[in-house]
Amino acid sequence: MRLKNIKGAKEYVEASNLVILEPQEHKGKWKNLFNNNNDIHIEIGMGRGDFVIGMALLHPEINYIGIEMYDSVIYKAVKKIESLETRPDNLLLIRMDATNIMDVFDKEISRIYLNFSDPWPKAKHEKRRLTSKQFLDRYENIFIGEKQIFQKTDNDALFEFSIESLEQNGYILKNVTRDLYSNMIEGNIATEYETKFASIGKNINRLEAYKN
Repeated sequence: MRLKNIKGAKEYVEASNLVILEPQEHKGKWKNLFNNNNDIHIEIGMGRGDFVIGMALLHPEINYIGIEMYDSVIYKAVKKIESLETRPDNLLLIRMDATNIMDVFDKEISRIYLNFSDPWPKAKHEKRRLTSKQFLDRYENIFIGEKQIFQKTDNDALFEFSIESLEQNGYILKNVTRDLYSNMIEGNIATEYETKFASIGKNINRLEAYKN
């Protein structure tokens, strides 16, 4: 999908106090930014932020960090947060490539959300998938306590790949569904893509993966 360039997006993002511009400087110290000891959950590839914003509002007892690569996309998330009557103080954003995630976190993340990630369908790009062994190995270094990965995707092939990859890497799968909207979970927060796909009857896959 081609991203539309938004004039001034980079400058706007860099001027926002919602966005941490040098996240590697806070490695191992993210709780200091939130000024509490609550669990930290991250969403890798947050898009325009519907999910991570919704979760932050629904769960003030948890700290959330949304990760996104592109200025034009993170800009829209910033605008959404700024438009809220009450801005959540348990939400921060990072502009970065998730490949570098080990440079940013160190044994401090309780849960990772992967929502509608790029499926990278070509076999030669398998290692770029966010549930590949290469990424799961990176996540090992950022988790604290029980490792938790929650995934939603409309891409059936990516979902089957994720199931196999997660199980091969020691994760126990729970609450697996290939049609979320026929087996709706309590408190589900929809992403922009999720709302779009569900409205046209496309099945939404979801799983929870746990590893001690």
